[in-house]
Amino acid sequence: FFRISHHHSAKISRKYDKSLNVLTEINPPDYSCGMVSEFSSLLDKVSQLAELTTALRRENAELRNEVGTLTNENAQLSSRMKEAHDRVSALIDTMPAPSDQETA
Repeated sequence: FFRISHHHSAKISRKYDKSLNVLTEINPPDYSCGMVSEFSSLLDKVSQLAELTTALRRENAELRNEVGTLTNENAQLSSRMKEAHDRVSALIDTMPAPSDQETA
């Protein structure tokens, strides 16, 4: 194949046909238009992916903050429950033991 630039953007291929002993012109389709479309589509997809990545990172940071807050809250509630348990245990220890007559 010989490629010869014709005018500004059109390309003409010339192919030598041995059986006819002549050169024949082949006008290939213009691939650049499709390629531009594919690159444009790819650019759109990459842009969407970048936006999604940014949104997911933001959401991830918010969730990490929420986990930290809930972990602290859980620790405070656990501490309060232990204090309540200790007070109830202390009250039970101060109560008189039931006598044998009361249990019968």
